[in-house]
This record gives sequence, C-alpha cells and structure tokens, in this order.
Amino acid sequence: MLLPSSRLSQGCPGTVPAPTQPPYARRTPRGAYVRIQPSVQEALMAGRPVVALESTIITHGMAYPQNLRCMAREVEEIVRTNGAVPATVGILRGRIHVGLTDEELEFLASSKNVVKVSRRDLPFVLSQGLSGGTTVSGTMIAAHKAGIPVFVTGGIGGVHRGGENTLDVSADLTELGRTPVAVVSAGVKSILDIGRTLEYLETQGVCVAAFGESREFPAFFSRQSGFQAPYHVQDEEEAAKLIASALGLGLSSGVLIAVPCPEERATSGQVIEEAIQQALSEARSKGITGKEVTPFMLQKINELTDGTSLDSNLALIQNNARVGSCIAVALSKLQKARRKGNLPQREDTTPPQPVVIGGINVDFVAKAQNPVILDMSAVLQLEGKSTATYCAVITSAGELSVGLGDMDIHHQITEQYVSQFKENLCQAPLVCIDGNVPLSTIQYVCQLAKEHQLAELPSRLEDVVQTAVALARPLLAHLHCVVVTLGAHGILLCGKSLQGSISLHPGAHEQTAAASLCATHYPAIHISREEIVNVSGAGDSLMAGILAGMLAKHDTDTCVRMGLLAASLSLRSFEPISPEISTSSVSQEQVKSRSWPEVKVWKMD
Repeated sequence: MLLPSSRLSQGCPGTVPAPTQPPYARRTPRGAYVRIQPSVQEALMAGRPVVALESTIITHGMAYPQNLRCMAREVEEIVRTNGAVPATVGILRGRIHVGLTDEELEFLASSKNVVKVSRRDLPFVLSQGLSGGTTVSGTMIAAHKAGIPVFVTGGIGGVHRGGENTLDVSADLTELGRTPVAVVSAGVKSILDIGRTLEYLETQGVCVAAFGESREFPAFFSRQSGFQAPYHVQDEEEAAKLIASALGLGLSSGVLIAVPCPEERATSGQVIEEAIQQALSEARSKGITGKEVTPFMLQKINELTDGTSLDSNLALIQNNARVGSCIAVALSKLQKARRKGNLPQREDTTPPQPVVIGGINVDFVAKAQNPVILDMSAVLQLEGKSTATYCAVITSAGELSVGLGDMDIHHQITEQYVSQFKENLCQAPLVCIDGNVPLSTIQYVCQLAKEHQLAELPSRLEDVVQTAVALARPLLAHLHCVVVTLGAHGILLCGKSLQGSISLHPGAHEQTAAASLCATHYPAIHISREEIVNVSGAGDSLMAGILAGMLAKHDTDTCVRMGLLAASLSLRSFEPISPEISTSSVSQEQVKSRSWPEVKVWKMD
C-alpha cells in the first residue's frame, strides 16, 4: 500500500497564535471571555493565597503616571510582600483579564478612552472589543469566575445621598448580595449615605464586619462614620474564619470586611464633610449624574482638602492590600488544614472523579488572514544538522493549507539509497512513503509497487473500513474496543458485539459466548466547508464527548453521537476546544433531538 504522508492537525490540542497586530488592537475569538494570567492560575491550582484587585482605581482614580506607580505597582508589591499573589482585574479589547502583566497595567493606566465597567457594562464592553477598568461589582464577578475568594479595594459604592428620592444605588451592593466573594475595603466612600448603605447591605443579606479594635464602621477617608458595624473581627485569623464559614455554607452572598484608614493618615471627618457638601453642590450645578459622580467628587474633594484626601486614599488602599493579603494567607492555611482533616468538615458527598493520564502538547500554528494558500520551499538540512522541523499553516477558513518546515534532510533519501533495500520493499506487506522525499524516489517506489502488485490506496468507504478493521483486529486481543477516526467519513467503533451492539463498558460481553467481533460505522455530522474554522482539537473533543457519555452510563450509540456533537462544535470554533461545549450542548437530550444517518455494521470474524 502506498501512502503519501501529509501532516494533519486533527485531534491535536493546541493554540492558534493571533496574527501580528498592534497590542490590544485585535478582537478575541467568540466565547473566550476570561483570561487568567499563568502565575495566577498556577497559584490557584496549588491552593496558594490569591488577592483580586480592581482597576478603576487605576483607570479613573488618579492621573498617569501616579496611578501606575502608587496604585497598580505598589499595591501589587504589598500583596506579594505579605505572602499572596496579586491578580489585578481589567478588560483588554473585549476580554476579561484576571492578572495583568506590567505592559497591560501600563496600557490601562495611560489610556484616555477606557471604560468604567460594572456588571451592567460587561456584555456591551466585551461584545464591542473595548478596554476598561473594572469596578467593585465587575471585579467581584471576575474573581468569582476565577475562583478567588478575597478581593481588596479602596471603598465600595453605596446608596448616594438623596438616594431615597433618586434611587441612585451602586451595583456594588447588589453584587455583594449575590456573589460569594469577601471584599476588604475602608467601608464605603464618605461621599455616600453610609447609614442607608448599611441598611441596604442588610437587606441583601451581606455579612458586614469591622476589622481591628473598634466596631465603628469606617468612612473611607475617616476612621469614624457614626455608625456601628453589625459584626467585628479582631484580626486576620478571625476574618478568615468568618469568610470560611460563609463559603462553607454555600451562601450566594459576599462578605464585607471594613478596615479603617491608618490613624496617622486619616482625615478629619469635619473637614471631609465640608468638602463633600461643597463638591455635591457643584456636581448638581454642573448636572453631573450616574457613574460620573464618584470620580468627580473624589477629584473635587482632593482639590478642596489640598491633597489631604488623596494622601488618605493612597494610605487606606495600601493598608487594605496588607490586611487583605494577610486574610487571604490565613484563609488559605485554614482551608488546607480542613482538607487535611485537622478540623471538622462537612460530609463529602462528591462522587469519585475520573482520572486522566497524559501530557500537554504545545502546537505552534500560524493562521493566514487571507484565503491565499502560502507556498515555501524547504530549508536545506544536511546530515549532522538538527532534526527536521514542521509548522502547520491554516487558512482563514480554518483549513490546513500547507506544511512549512525544515525538511531537506529527506532529500538524502534518494533513489540510489532506497534501491539498496529493494528486496525488503518487494516483500513488505505495507510500504509507507513520506511525501517530503524527492519525486524520483517516489516514482521509483511506485514502479516497484506496480511490478510486484502491492495493494493500492483504498478510496471507497468500504475499502477504508476494511483497512481500518485489519489494523484494529490485533489490538482487540488486548483492548476492549477500538475507536478509529475516519475524518469526514466519521468514526468506526470496533469491538465485541452481541446482537449487533458493541458495548463501550468493559465486561459487558465478556461472559457471553455468543459475542463476536464487529465494526460499526457512524457517519460524521455534515459540516460545510464554510463552517469549518479550525480543525485542531476535533479529535480530543470527540473522545471527551464519548467519555462523558460513558461516565453518565449512556448506551453506546448515545456516547458516540455525543462525541460527534462535541467534535462538530470544535470544528466551528476558533478555539481548539470549543467554549460552547457543555453538559447542555453535548448531552443525551441533544442526541435525541437530532436525526442521525443510519449506521452500518461489518463483521470482523
């Protein structure tokens, strides 16, 4: 059999690097909403403490470069110094980033047209590919999705003064009522109605605790607000126990830890109140409303207090970062101790989980931005040099167009060299020839095949199946069943059959004498050429769907068709594994709702 080789990327989990464009000037693939920085992901996987940080402090809190130096970099360094990993959250060109590089921090800090992003803004900002700083509510959402339980900010939003008439209530409060993240802040901003804010938090079911020696609820710039916090924690260990209890109960609400500004850097409450009243009056006269009120007020108060409020603002944020990091470290230790059984735990009702053994491949694939199929001659590779290398080039339609690589080492496989093994070639039951060798060598081997009547490449489905069956039969002496992928033809399931049905579950036919070997062909789901955007990862998705069906104890047909559904989703996705693959999109219900081509069974005995 003569098989001119080609490099196919089907079934290879990999990444498709974005085309070269200016930083943050490109849109992201559909479904890829959140990116977790590798250092943050590694810390989360290892169970190390991570602290989420918001970015509106950077984008809308103060001017560049002070925002970058005093806010972004110094606060992250404080988190690291106190034993936790910082994860500043921001949005870059339509994608939520949990953890930012120094370059990304610089971009957000210096950009003039970034958006202030709360919960309500996320869908629009992401759909339009915009960049922005996340507020408390926006950061809480990202932190929760990433699995980060502790979030540090300056001060949360609240009920605005006069809110009983305007209904101007910050989304931070409702987010605290529905997202299980612990927020460490200096209370609420003193420009707000603190009393009504505390009442609203109670309505939302948010556990609020003052941190330190006093139960006095802090007022951002000032240590006193005139209101008492519902609860009180003395130190980071008590705060960690409180947060662990909330998480352990599975409550959908968050926790607010209110930390007073350092005494030596706090501002007089009377001075701040006078500045607030003057700033409020000016905001009304200028018609400033909505989310523009808070940045205007903070800037105006800074001017009216000759920078004293800004000094307090910096101090309280840095202090919050220190306290929040210590709480995150204490919480991490507490959770590790509970996992080890040193403390009482809730009964574990989690069923045994499947085990996957394997490794990660990193595929470097270049994808063209136009439909032109690129062509490039191979680079000369001489004996004694490095091994041949290969790079797959995919068109904008997702098709593999050409393999580019250092393949000239193959040119040493000349007709004269191969002729030394003529006797082996003529007696071989199978000859595979690499398409990278010289044409004269290919022609020579083809002539030998013709003269000695070697088998030709099968083209009909039946011939492909018979060839696959021949290759699978010896494997079935050691394996329960074999799944053979046939590309556009679908898949072939080979194994022991009872009344025409192959079981994917080992042992199902082991004790049945009537069981015989057979192969069942399942046609692929039809996808037009225009719909295919990426062939990498389809094989992995196929197996994931089959295994999911097996774990759910579905019958063989359902399992295989779940695999075909998952593969079809990946073929339509820019990602190797489609983000649209889920328990709802690939399920028994989805299989039953579709009409499927008839399967065909071949006997292998």
